[in-house]
Amino acid sequence: MALSLAAPWHSVQAQANAPNTATKSSAKKAVKAAPSPSPKTASKATTKATGKTASKTTAKTTPKVALPQAAASAKPARPARPARPVRVATVAGSAAASAAVGALVASKVSARDADAENRLIAIYRLIGEARNREALDKGRELVRDYPTFQLAQLVYGDLLNSQVRAVRAVGDVSPHAAKAGAEVLAELREESSLRLKALRERPPPGTLPSQFMALAPSSRHAIAIDTSRSRLYLFENSSTGLRLVGDFYVSIGKLGAEKNLEGDKRTPLGIYFITSNLDPKTLTNFYGSGALPINYPNPLDQSRGKTGSGIWLHGTPPEQFSRAPRASDGCVVLANPDLERLIRTVQVRTTPVVIAQSLQWQPPQTVASGAETFVATLGRWQQAKSSGDLSQMLNFYAADFRSQDKTLAQWTPTLRQEMERIQGRTITLKDVSYLHWKDAADTMVVTFGEVIEGMRTGSVKRQYWIRQGPQWKIFFEGVIG
Repeated sequence: MALSLAAPWHSVQAQANAPNTATKSSAKKAVKAAPSPSPKTASKATTKATGKTASKTTAKTTPKVALPQAAASAKPARPARPARPVRVATVAGSAAASAAVGALVASKVSARDADAENRLIAIYRLIGEARNREALDKGRELVRDYPTFQLAQLVYGDLLNSQVRAVRAVGDVSPHAAKAGAEVLAELREESSLRLKALRERPPPGTLPSQFMALAPSSRHAIAIDTSRSRLYLFENSSTGLRLVGDFYVSIGKLGAEKNLEGDKRTPLGIYFITSNLDPKTLTNFYGSGALPINYPNPLDQSRGKTGSGIWLHGTPPEQFSRAPRASDGCVVLANPDLERLIRTVQVRTTPVVIAQSLQWQPPQTVASGAETFVATLGRWQQAKSSGDLSQMLNFYAADFRSQDKTLAQWTPTLRQEMERIQGRTITLKDVSYLHWKDAADTMVVTFGEVIEGMRTGSVKRQYWIRQGPQWKIFFEGVIG
């Protein structure tokens, strides 16, 4: 009997949307031609997916996480996305996997990057087309190559079972097995749904996350994470702007997003930067191929009294290819091949990491235009500092300003010394990046090199501005290089 596409397999069929879904008779022929699997074999595949190793790994160390895979594409062994300047190569709302495949052009990544997820999506497509024999062959190859990929094991078990009976849902196991592994089964079904959603609901072509107003050339890459979709997007910054070069399934905190307190098992929301690259030799196997810490809590978090630390982007232990969508203590977890790509690609200190509940994708022109008012304000700050007028300068700083645990009154002598050193010379801001964060407040994170007239180099500074009524005010300023 052919695989029945009842929910949630319904979504597979909708996304595949084959021009001519196999008829009932042709589906029966396909099954008839396939050798009947051993129930023992099917049971073994299902057990491997829902057994003890599928349960959430616990760790006493701060970052707990588990992650998955790479850029979604409906063709096996094809990376997720095209590399077009300031363009997100996507399928804009199309439900057809065949159309999605055409839109997801191969980018310059190794064959193994995104391979497992691409192959899984290809299997889903074959299922949607009632080509279960081919799907079974592809499933067998996938679990052979990625034996710890639990979702793949589950789908393969379903395909084996479909040769002898109707399979009506992802993980259509016996009542006893379903009861024993209910939590794991639910997590795997959610992971499956999110991976399919990433294929079906692509960012509109030619758009960027609204936070990326402008990125300096020194920031060669940027990362944006959509926690509601368990998806990480990797961008490359070139002379023509940002281009999307990969996206990956990720796992976030057990209790979701918006971290406030240490130990609350939530992933923070905000604008962060990669602070270091930890050698995997110094870490336990729990973190997989390594870790990229971020600067949580950032100055905005600190101003709001948020606590906690040790938020990393890291990999998975050897026995787990990916983890449930919500399985960490607050970290963002990727499958090891995906993390390895990030480690090979991004730079410490200059790579921004935007973590949002839901990313808002906009045309680059719209994103850039939103910075005009702020850019004008920053220009006036620059002029005031060049003028040497301290009282005028202080008008740009918020009453609750903090820098290195100093209040505005305590920090004013530092500002006075800086202006005395300038001696009325013009200062130039180079390599300026603008990152916009808007929640209950409207904030801007700006990074620039401050060079005094007559000097070749200067310090690299980062400021956090907040909109107070019609005005922008600085509530944090610090030297980062």
